[in-house]
Amino acid sequence: MSASHEVLWSIGELAERAGVTVKTVRFYSDRRLLPEASRSGGGHRRYGPEALERLRLIRSLRALGLPLPEVRRIVQDEDAAGRVLEDAVAGRLRELGGELKALRWREAALRLVRECPPAERADRLRLIGAVSVPPSTAALARFWRAWLPPRMPARATARFLEVAVPQPPDEPDPAQVLAFTRLHAMTTAPCPAGRQPQPEIHRTAGARGAAALYEGLAEAYELAAPHLRRARQPHPGEALEAYVTAYATACRSPDTRDFRRLLAARLAAAPRLDRYWELTSVVLTPPGDRPRPTPGSADEWLRTALERDNTEAA
Repeated sequence: MSASHEVLWSIGELAERAGVTVKTVRFYSDRRLLPEASRSGGGHRRYGPEALERLRLIRSLRALGLPLPEVRRIVQDEDAAGRVLEDAVAGRLRELGGELKALRWREAALRLVRECPPAERADRLRLIGAVSVPPSTAALARFWRAWLPPRMPARATARFLEVAVPQPPDEPDPAQVLAFTRLHAMTTAPCPAGRQPQPEIHRTAGARGAAALYEGLAEAYELAAPHLRRARQPHPGEALEAYVTAYATACRSPDTRDFRRLLAARLAAAPRLDRYWELTSVVLTPPGDRPRPTPGSADEWLRTALERDNTEAA
């Protein structure tokens, strides 16, 4: 059918049929997103059914929050429209996920300020204000990178950070917000000696030995975790054997009774980060749940099991 026999509408008629303002139609027309069927004798735009369908599609895409450049690509490139739409929707979903996470964090932070005693509000506000929204774990990762031995292999460092750095929950409660902000404050505070205190094993094992150590400790912590979840008392067993083997391998020493006694003494004198792990457990544990095991709580359980093993063997 030729254009002269098609149903044609003025800009106002198209706006009325689409349920939008004339300004909206003119906006998309000026950007050549709406096809014009013809022009009147006075030069006024005339639109056909294709423009109405296009306008409805544009409104739907904009209602999803898609930016105008993405909308243009979808409506103007029919061959790639499906792929472009999928990519645009996926990108928008990622953006919304970050926005929702930020809103949930702000809600929990506001509740934290509202529910705390007035005398503590200034401290709460200082802690909250130091953390980005949504919260970032970059400061925690930097803390541990400075604590680990220099030149430790990148893969081993990445695996360590996966278990040592708690991810903020997507739907935190005020206690989890407070715990994470305290972790951030703890890991960004200046170290009096200029460097985080490190255990002696880092010096004796070296970078590659430390990598093997933490790989073995990860296995030992995983074996100890079920015992912590069931609140079982520390005791010798498979988890302790993996724990001692990790240290013996790093120290290039046989697993003897003398080594176990020396190891227990060295671990008792090593720097402790108990507060870090206590706060980490709060961040990881949903309200009302039993505290989640952490590398810190697993290590404490295994150290106690080692001491008990030494005592029983004496």
